[in-house]
Amino acid sequence: MKELKITADDKNMECVNDFVHSCLPPDCSPGILNKIDLAIEEIFVNIAHYAYKPDVGEAWISTTFVDNVLTVVFRDKGKEFNPIAKEDPDITLGAEERNIGGLGIFLTKKFMDGVDYEYKDGQNILTIRKKIV
Repeated sequence: MKELKITADDKNMECVNDFVHSCLPPDCSPGILNKIDLAIEEIFVNIAHYAYKPDVGEAWISTTFVDNVLTVVFRDKGKEFNPIAKEDPDITLGAEERNIGGLGIFLTKKFMDGVDYEYKDGQNILTIRKKIV
């Protein structure tokens, strides 16, 4: 397991990407990598924008790669919020007819093989898993 503690700020997104990429096999397909990148960006940016608003706080990201499964755990001590409990957007509606928000976590749930949330010991803990084939 590897862990990164970082200020939850948009300017650190590249560092988060590099950290997660360092846990992936070098032959990871571009399609899978794009799905992982979308998910980690969605989660980290939401922490940066909303967890500590209007202040800035820390995020902890840990990764494991076991039996061809990447697991990424995001933790923060911000406001309690379960993004996966939110109702999925109606993607049959046009963009102008849909409510704003929710599309990123919807895509994260679709692209990952598992997405779980818990609030424990004053921390939001969001875990994503993706099998790398």
